[in-house]
Amino acid sequence: MSSVPERGEIDAKDKWALESIFATDADWEAAFEDVRDRIDDLAAYEGRVTESPETLRELLELREDLLRDVATVSTYANLRSSEDTRESEYQAMSARAESLAADARSAASFVEPELQELDESDLEAFVEAEPALAEYEHYFDDVLRGKPHTRSKEVEELLADLSDVTDAASEVYSMLSNADMEFPTVEDPDGEDVEISLGNFTKLQKRPNREFRREVHEAFYDRWTEVRNGVGTALKKSVIKDVKLARARNYETAREAALDGPNVPVDAYDTLVETVRANLDYLHRHADLKAEALDVDDLRMWDLYAPMAAGDPPEISYEEAVGHVVDAVAPLGDAYQERMAEGLDSRWVDVYENRGKRSGAFSAGTYDTQPFILMNYQDDVASMFTLAHELGHSMHSELTNESQPWQYSDYDIFVAEVASTVNETLLTHHLLETVDDERVRRHVLDEYLERFRSTLFRQTMFAEFELRIHEVIEEGGALTPDRFDELYRDLKADFYEPAVVDDRIAREWMRIPHFYYGYYVYQYSTGISAATAIVDRIRTEGEDAAADYREALRMGRSAYPAEVLERAGVDTTDAAYIETALSTYGERLDEMERLIHER
Repeated sequence: MSSVPERGEIDAKDKWALESIFATDADWEAAFEDVRDRIDDLAAYEGRVTESPETLRELLELREDLLRDVATVSTYANLRSSEDTRESEYQAMSARAESLAADARSAASFVEPELQELDESDLEAFVEAEPALAEYEHYFDDVLRGKPHTRSKEVEELLADLSDVTDAASEVYSMLSNADMEFPTVEDPDGEDVEISLGNFTKLQKRPNREFRREVHEAFYDRWTEVRNGVGTALKKSVIKDVKLARARNYETAREAALDGPNVPVDAYDTLVETVRANLDYLHRHADLKAEALDVDDLRMWDLYAPMAAGDPPEISYEEAVGHVVDAVAPLGDAYQERMAEGLDSRWVDVYENRGKRSGAFSAGTYDTQPFILMNYQDDVASMFTLAHELGHSMHSELTNESQPWQYSDYDIFVAEVASTVNETLLTHHLLETVDDERVRRHVLDEYLERFRSTLFRQTMFAEFELRIHEVIEEGGALTPDRFDELYRDLKADFYEPAVVDDRIAREWMRIPHFYYGYYVYQYSTGISAATAIVDRIRTEGEDAAADYREALRMGRSAYPAEVLERAGVDTTDAAYIETALSTYGERLDEMERLIHER
């Protein structure tokens, strides 16, 4: 029987080096107590933020020291809890850390409302009197920009204090889907029992036997029906939370509130949806081509992930994937490439799936730690691309952290998804240009097309779903599991017009954790479009373009996202960058069609 190993069965070299943060849990506990004891130090500055330039500098430095330590404590706890969501000790540690972070945010919540008592000229005078404040000038601009949406000190403190409660729907969903749910076991064509999991579902949907794919599809989505009301309630409450918090801050819609945070114009969202909607013929062509490659009359939902490349998919070991990914980023410069290789040797990555481990993949870390990447590596081409993706995030963090002061060391997701997808795109070029094995090449091309489909088209479909479910609440309607099904089915039918949309796929919304992140997924779509444009420029112009891109990665939050991408050569106000990506997708479809007809 194929089974998922326990955490203790995984080799230490394939686990991330969390001991680099805290050597022991006792050290974490001591740090936790120290941070908790220091939170009250902020209270001495309440009501005094604008007292003098010196007082403001002291407060900002105190807040930085505190929040940096809070981030380290929280990150360690959250990463430990991700290793095995069944471990109650680490779940409790994570919950305590979340509560600590909420307390710290609440204690610091007076800073920005008091800063907003000043105007631009006042702040300029403060900077002139205290030069150390000069590095905060963009931060001050961002604070003043949010003035119309900042409430009184009491309301801001309350909202900050409630943050660990307002995240409840997302946390409940995460625990339900990762820790509590057990998926069925199905028999594969060789008579071997295969346990379905969140981590391997997509891989199983790529198996060549169509009947097996159907059985996996049906068993997987039938299991979700058993928690239908719970998941539906969690998502409904998450949407209501988004709407109420937006209204609390004087926004007309939750979308406006979400996009205003990083200062992304709402028009960018509409441009994405409208441009992709106008070019669904590319996706429909992909679906038709897949039906031809699979030699089926009707493309079904369990066929969507099946590869168009003929033959068994190649196995790509983790070690092989690391070699390919490191080689692929050579166009970004020696320093970038060497730093990535060093990080992989320093156990940035938690490589393999284990029982209870959080599904999917992510990159995490703080200003004071190395990056940490969670993977559920499956020895396939898709996992290799996921590794490249997450390393893009990690390298972005490395370059930003070494170049920016703490207050600018983070970066907005709108930019982050560019960094990750640039690495994926470079990997595609590298593999297609250097690998001689025709079978590998076909599967790489197929992987590129699938990732493009799922990143640009699927995430845009998700973005439209998010918009519609929020509009239901904003217009006074009600969200139920049946309503979610209806809205999702309609979108799936539009986007995948040549395929048969069945009842089970209408429940797909139940397995998407990103819907709890509040207008998050559209940035995957804009990211892949911008990344395509950036890689095209690097391949055409060489080191000058690569230097511009590296500089953009170093900017962090010292500028707004549109300005950061402009530094890399992308104008996000023009739909042309999305159309360029779609054109590239079309060219790859042409190439795949030739390969299908040649076999």
